[in-house]
Amino acid sequence: MNTIHIALLGYGTVGKGVYQTIKNHQSRFKALLGSEVKIAAVLVRNIERHHLPDQDVLLTTNFEDILQLPKLDVVVDAIVGSEPSFTYLQAAIKKGCHVITANKEMFAHHGGQLKALADQHQVSIGFEATVAGGIPVIQTLNTLLNINKITKLEGILNGTSNFILTKMRQEDLSFADALKLAQELGYAELDPTNDVEGIDAFYKAMILSQVVFGEQPQWNDVQRKGITEITAEKIKLFSGIGLRFKHVACLEKTETGIKCSIKPVLVSQTHPLYQVEGVQNAISIDADIVGNIAIQGPGAGMFPTASAVVEDFIHLYNPIQSTQYQEAQKKKAAAAPINWIITGEGLGQFKANVPLNSVKVLHPRVLLASGVEEDFANYVKEDPKLEYFQVFGEVNLLGKSKDNKIFIKI
Repeated sequence: MNTIHIALLGYGTVGKGVYQTIKNHQSRFKALLGSEVKIAAVLVRNIERHHLPDQDVLLTTNFEDILQLPKLDVVVDAIVGSEPSFTYLQAAIKKGCHVITANKEMFAHHGGQLKALADQHQVSIGFEATVAGGIPVIQTLNTLLNINKITKLEGILNGTSNFILTKMRQEDLSFADALKLAQELGYAELDPTNDVEGIDAFYKAMILSQVVFGEQPQWNDVQRKGITEITAEKIKLFSGIGLRFKHVACLEKTETGIKCSIKPVLVSQTHPLYQVEGVQNAISIDADIVGNIAIQGPGAGMFPTASAVVEDFIHLYNPIQSTQYQEAQKKKAAAAPINWIITGEGLGQFKANVPLNSVKVLHPRVLLASGVEEDFANYVKEDPKLEYFQVFGEVNLLGKSKDNKIFIKI
């Protein structure tokens, strides 16, 4: 079996997430690609501060050691800052390697140059992880762009700022206290300037602009304002009339050019970003055919960002899933138990006669059952007095009655 060799630049939070994800999911790579995937080398700044779980992986502080590897197919960039990342990726592309980057600052500055160089050397470049962590926004936009014309994009692109605003509203905290909490939980750096002043979101917006419109606005023309002037009093005032502060990046192409802003705005309950809380990111996309699409998910962290990197890796090789893999996935899905709510007359007889995995009484008129869909449907459809509904999400059991029946609030 062939092996695809990867060099990893950086071994911080993102780098460790990529390393562990590749190491722990070899069976999926083999099924999808027909190849093993191996981390061949890891580049770090200080070799004494790091220890790799595999002794056969090269750990080095010298990028030239990586370029000299006899087998190298992909270089993954998990470094912070424009340099030396840009220089390293240029060299990797010239060597004939595919590259994947999670470095938003570098890619906002140099993405166009790297794409042109990659085309010249007939390799690919992936950058999904530069924008919104685990949310596949780049792939979504590339798909929409086949026919749809995107007219506007609005997004919460920084989980730290969103977390701070959420905690200020939910727990009546000051900005300083909410920031301190974010730092204690690892969401904010010791120097939080890039997050709270909108610099991080600015870089991401520039990358999105390049994807959506094929160009970026003049950086000096972009309106950028952070959240440091948002007070608990302001949040409380506007919450009382149903409005929430969100730090939003907005991109729109007008007759005079691309208009871009990153600033605090007030969002009403009718807007897709209203319910985006905590460290979540979200993108609201307006297009001329499909209308509005909103996607939401974890915007940062070890494994959400690693997920984006690894999905980029899969797309680089444009795999066609094997028939065996597809059939295995279908069987797995078909065999998975599904939760159902059953209501109507005849519940007692139903519970006694149906051999499902579990049947629980949630209410005198409501049962919760778990079973395979096909078998379950055959039992229920024979009784017209029963109604049944599939349950999405978990059912929170709130207590038990004296006869030990389980109830929830209806």
